[in-house]
Amino acid sequence: MNRFIHLLVLASLVLCQILSLLSLSSSTPLALKLDSSLYVDKKGDFLISPNNVFTAGFYSVGKNAYCFSIWFTKPLFNGDQTVVWMANRDTPVNGKRSKLSLSKTGNLVLQDADQDLPIWTTRTRDVTGSAELKLNNSGNLYLQSKNEQILWQSFGSPTDTLLTNQPLTTGTMLVSSRSRTNFSSGFYKFIFDNDNVLRLVYSGPKVTGVYWPNPELRAWDAGRSTYGFGRTATIDRFGRFIATDGLFFNTTDDGSQPIRRLTMDFDGNLRVYSLDESKQIWEVTWQAMAQTCKIHGSCGENSTCSNEPNFGRKCTCLPYHKMINRTDWSYGCEPEFESSLCGTGGDDDFLKLPHFDFYGYDSLYLPNTTLDVCKQECKNMCDCKGFQYKFDKEKAIFLCYPKFLLLNGFGSVSFIGTFYLRVPASTLSSHTNKSIQKVRETKLNCFGSPRMVQLERIYDKKKEIGSIKLLLLFTYVFGALEIICIIYFFYKTRSTKKFKGYLQAATGFERFTYSDLKRASQNFETEIGRGGGAVVYKGVLSDNRLVAIKRLQEANSNQGEAEFLAEVSTLGRLNHMNLIDILGYCAEGKHRILVYEYMENGSLAENLNSNELDWDKRFEVAIGTAKGLAYLHEECLEWVLHCDIKPHNILLDHDYLPKVADFGLSKFLDRDGRGNSEFRQARGTRGYMAPEWFFISVPITSKVDVYSYGVVMLEMITGRSPQGGDQSGGGYERPMVRWVREKAGVVGDGYGGKDNWIDEIVDSAVKGEYDKVRMGNLIKVALQCAEEHLDARPTMSQVVDMLLHGDDGRS
Repeated sequence: MNRFIHLLVLASLVLCQILSLLSLSSSTPLALKLDSSLYVDKKGDFLISPNNVFTAGFYSVGKNAYCFSIWFTKPLFNGDQTVVWMANRDTPVNGKRSKLSLSKTGNLVLQDADQDLPIWTTRTRDVTGSAELKLNNSGNLYLQSKNEQILWQSFGSPTDTLLTNQPLTTGTMLVSSRSRTNFSSGFYKFIFDNDNVLRLVYSGPKVTGVYWPNPELRAWDAGRSTYGFGRTATIDRFGRFIATDGLFFNTTDDGSQPIRRLTMDFDGNLRVYSLDESKQIWEVTWQAMAQTCKIHGSCGENSTCSNEPNFGRKCTCLPYHKMINRTDWSYGCEPEFESSLCGTGGDDDFLKLPHFDFYGYDSLYLPNTTLDVCKQECKNMCDCKGFQYKFDKEKAIFLCYPKFLLLNGFGSVSFIGTFYLRVPASTLSSHTNKSIQKVRETKLNCFGSPRMVQLERIYDKKKEIGSIKLLLLFTYVFGALEIICIIYFFYKTRSTKKFKGYLQAATGFERFTYSDLKRASQNFETEIGRGGGAVVYKGVLSDNRLVAIKRLQEANSNQGEAEFLAEVSTLGRLNHMNLIDILGYCAEGKHRILVYEYMENGSLAENLNSNELDWDKRFEVAIGTAKGLAYLHEECLEWVLHCDIKPHNILLDHDYLPKVADFGLSKFLDRDGRGNSEFRQARGTRGYMAPEWFFISVPITSKVDVYSYGVVMLEMITGRSPQGGDQSGGGYERPMVRWVREKAGVVGDGYGGKDNWIDEIVDSAVKGEYDKVRMGNLIKVALQCAEEHLDARPTMSQVVDMLLHGDDGRS
């Protein structure tokens, strides 16, 4: 009898479970149709894949904060969900009345409860009037019309995860989360670099750097190819990762396994996870970095990373330093002592730290140098924080690397080398023990702290209803306050307009509000470029003018408004047909934004492989760019150094005429060059930088731009990257430059190459004929610009004359 009762109860439970599942499946829509919405506060508003593996809906990322996301339906053993995609990871929406809507025109829009502008949108349009949003068995959320045309898909815009057979392509990247519980964009990226190679990049608040594959290796030495056709990478259901740059690997559980994911983790490591369905846990089956301390930025500035068998990765402040933020190591450490003033380095001493190193940020490279000389060199430099001193077994000499920034530090007994930390002598003398044991150790908090996002909303404020007397009193008080506010508003508006009018007259162009530019760019939706501490968006002003809106990073926008306006005013006086026009600016609160004219044909970098850019147009690019730089160097009121001439910063208008861009807010120096001491750090892009950037004693002049110009012209002529020549370059001469010199047979000032040396140099992929005399002159001018010694380079005005009139133009 008892057994019968138990069976009856069990059958009832099973029946209830089946009924609940049927009820859930019947209430959950299979697709989101036109003119319908999914609401954040409505239970059951989800899209579920036919195989029930994936769910799409609003996911809680904090208190009263939600992101529209895709996650694995079945939770892990501890109840956690695994999120694989987010639409609005950096801008969570409110937990009430927020919704995802598919408009009648076929545009998918994520709307927050109390904001007029959408938080996120696909910017799609369906002319068939039949589009539907669906989630398939692969975890791809897609918008499809009745003719089976895919209008938009989540596989085309990944966040931090690639699912099985999801491609990583040109223009897409994986960006880590900020921490385990903070889903906003972090500092680590997995991208196809400009040379078609897949790389892991640390892009922090201050610096950016590649850390995988080993940046000390060239691409082919790391097993990669820069000559891949297209840029595509996928991981298939057998655990095989295949990329066009030659990267290939198998997971440790290779074989048919449908549930895998490749994730750019918050700690900077790229990992493949496979789901153990029996245990409901994710197991790591491949990872990019075995030594996690090699990951850049993991411990912040003035700290070191070490691996301990019983604990794992551990961050440690340098001696006589303390943590800036006790909950986040990315802020690094700060010194407890006052740094010595410039020129008083004789009062400093050095703390010896065996088996420690800091990758990158060398002020100098001093081979075959004694320890005493290395110490003195560091003392002589104002920004030297310490130096690396180690023995090179192959060359049998000691190497000295003074550092102006202490990042990417790690310690390991297997590392043969010693770091000497620069510390005031008075600080060292007050401590009897100068050994590494003085380091204060703090464990790395890999888990972070939960992000609690409280969004203040107007509907949270409840209306209070009182007696008639209280209501009348409130009405009188409110009326009086309203009158005062109206008077104050008119007063402030009058004064503000007067102030804005003065600024507009002073700078020569328009001052925009942040809300104006946010509206013009559709909430900074369409990104058209980035770099130099800023991101550029496409926008449309109220008068229908197309513009480029350059938004400086907030971390770099803390200068005062007066200083910012002074620099903008100077830029506003630059007026040349080959320099990009600045139409206006925004200096509001922490926001620093510049508004430029929009260039229809993008950058030279985007057009180098285009058939539209024939040889005549390329020669016009060379002439126009030279004229723009000559104006910056010699004709404008201040001496302006660009410091970062490269194809990405040469923009092309509708007629493919060039305009130099991104010179804004760079260095304004005196014409006599006395201000070059302000250049304490190398500026520019690797491959285009002049040799003098790497020597403290060599002055920085306009010849650094001349060198970069020469490299860009050779790249445009040959179709090769600055480091992509056939020869391996030594010293500071780039491989491409050396390759061109060898083909041209340069000996002194003569050219003794083969009769067809010009044909061997020019890019055969560019269609059309070219004038050999003009091309030979252009190559010779570019080689003169790319001379290693700055005195051997012409000025930009001389370059213009030589290009227009031949060699006679040079005095």
